[in-house]
Formats: sequence, structure tokens, C-alpha cells
Amino acid sequence: MPSVDPAIPPRLLLAYRQTDYRVCGCRLRIGRRLPGALFARVGARVAVLVTAWHPRSRRMPAAWNRRMQRNLRQRLRRFAVLDAQGRGRGWCEAMLLVAGDPRPVIRLARRFRQNAVVVLRRGQAARLVVLHYAGG
Repeated sequence: MPSVDPAIPPRLLLAYRQTDYRVCGCRLRIGRRLPGALFARVGARVAVLVTAWHPRSRRMPAAWNRRMQRNLRQRLRRFAVLDAQGRGRGWCEAMLLVAGDPRPVIRLARRFRQNAVVVLRRGQAARLVVLHYAGG
């Protein structure tokens, strides 16, 4: 699986690292160890945080983001999915926590033109996985 790509501007990497991800009452940060309670609630040893909002980190209208998020959720219907949220300085976006193998989720994230996902593994730190960066 790819990891952090140096082609992504430092300001964007910093934004990912400073984002507070929230799911099931747990606060997650990239590079920090994950609470074991999260995996008990999810019922899996691995999960992925993904969104369809703001493809390629370009702001899109709220209605467009909600429609794309519904489409993503529909494509993830065979997985256990929980609502999540990513929040940074002055912005917030809906996310989904998807339990299980990250590979099919990563393929979908690419189709929805996402730069990255956050992979969560029990007993490890949350890890940013860069999928693509085309500039912006």
C-alpha cells in the first residue's frame, strides 16, 4: 500500500495531520495510537476512514458533497460502515469508517478522486495513505 507521498505540499500534509477524526465517540489523529474501544465497537481489526467530499482537496458545494457521500455509502453497502467526521481549522466534512480489508475501500476512494484515506489497525497508530495527488 502506498504511504505518504512527498509530492503533496507540506501545508496539505500538515492539514491531514492536524485533522481531528471522530467516530463512535473516539477522537483519532494521524500518527497517534488508536483506542482499543474503537475496534471493539467496529468488530474488526482494521478499518478505513474515507470520504467523497471535496475531491482532490477542492471545495465543492454542500449539496454536491452530500450526493457523492450517499453514492459512496451505497457502493459500500456490503461492508460495516459507521458515520465519522473530519474536522480541521475552519472546515468539517462527513466521513465513513469502513470495517475490514482496506483494498476495496482504497479502490473506491480513487474512483471518488480522493487524495488519501486513513487506515486504522488495532494496536497501531492511524496512518495516512496517499492515493494520488494531481496538484491543486
